[in-house]
Amino acid sequence: MSKKLRRSFDHRIAGVCGGIAEYFDIDATLVRIGYALLSILSVAFPGILVYLVLWLIIPKNDEWNLK
Repeated sequence: MSKKLRRSFDHRIAGVCGGIAEYFDIDATLVRIGYALLSILSVAFPGILVYLVLWLIIPKNDEWNLK
């Protein structure tokens, strides 16, 4: 069975970083810290824009429909 990138039910804002962490099987905290550092180092705006785009294009995890 192939892995699919989905937004995670374990989320802080929209589940984007949690979904990326689940996809690559790493700790979500590391993804969130890495994303925050990358956003700060890129003057924040591109990081926020990328997050919003990912929020729109990555589908929700099926678990969200059960809750």
